[in-house]
Amino acid sequence: MPHLTSAPAVTGVRTAIGVPDYAHPLTAPAQWAELARPGTPLDWVVLNVAAGPGACPDPHCLEAAGRLRNGGVRVLGHLDLAHGRRPFADLVSDAHRHLDWYRVDGFLLERCPGDRTALPEVRRVIGMLRALAGDTHVVLGHGSHPCPGYAENADQLVTFRGSWADYRWSQVAEWTADHPAERFCHFVHGVPRGHLEEALRIARWQGAGTIYLTDRTDHGGRANPWETMPGHWDEFVSRVGTGVSE
Repeated sequence: MPHLTSAPAVTGVRTAIGVPDYAHPLTAPAQWAELARPGTPLDWVVLNVAAGPGACPDPHCLEAAGRLRNGGVRVLGHLDLAHGRRPFADLVSDAHRHLDWYRVDGFLLERCPGDRTALPEVRRVIGMLRALAGDTHVVLGHGSHPCPGYAENADQLVTFRGSWADYRWSQVAEWTADHPAERFCHFVHGVPRGHLEEALRIARWQGAGTIYLTDRTDHGGRANPWETMPGHWDEFVSRVGTGVSE
């Protein structure tokens, strides 16, 4: 099977759901209410007010984040690194606002670079976040496998973000076998209902503990497939909630 490599097979992996980017709670109140339903196997949910924390506190986002946090779900603030082009001062400002306004439990560093030369600056950003909130949960949103050094600095890495057509033939980097599954996240769009179990098997085999599978598509890069709840959400939740598969 092409999605397997010579890395040791990972079995008995327990998975949870990470929600990378839902629409604003004002326009999608039912979706946010569904996320707060007790028993949903959520690892974390990203709060993206306006490509970040926005210019002022948003009461709808504050309410949605509070409902999730009161239910024991981690809420992460969205920080856009713009592939390493965002000024450090802007990231500090955004992090402060996420923490002050929404009391986030951590951050998704979106569009995070993955090459070795950018590692010192990303490490500097992570150090800043931990200085602001020592127990903050940091997820690096690479979208593909970075150089291994990034795994030494963050809590989780997003090592796949893309279509089902690409995912079913994907390969995992062998160095990931040196880390537990809870360190890696996979986000896959365009997954048909009939292929949910296959996608889960790939994620568990490749050692990804946090996943998001949606049947929505990006329409050739013209749409955000993550902002709308999957049409097969209930089945997805049910299959993830069964725990170990293999």
